[in-house]
Amino acid sequence: MGAESLVHRVLAEIGIRKERYDLQWASAAEAPRFVQLITEFTEQMKELGPLGKAEGLSEEELKSRLEKGLEFVSSMKSRISYGNATKAVRKDKIWTREHIDEVINTKMAKTLDKAFA
Repeated sequence: MGAESLVHRVLAEIGIRKERYDLQWASAAEAPRFVQLITEFTEQMKELGPLGKAEGLSEEELKSRLEKGLEFVSSMKSRISYGNATKAVRKDKIWTREHIDEVINTKMAKTLDKAFA
């Protein structure tokens, strides 16, 4: 819950286009849907080009930013902050994408700002 919101926020913080991450669900009985999702995502990535190109980043800058993002998502502070945010979403019992995005961004703001300052 809220993972997509967090991933998009971290990608924004490190300067990677959010279109590079897409989470969709397809059951085993939905093979045509799965093929369609993969085909569309592959085409989108081909249009964007290699990671960093659409973002205007050099290989060195891309590597540095990815390392900073990995450091953040691996930290105990980010995990605790994310856990608190998901508890708040469950408590509110409002399951809209907008509400989840708002809670994730609000509850994790300090942690994110401090990590990427």
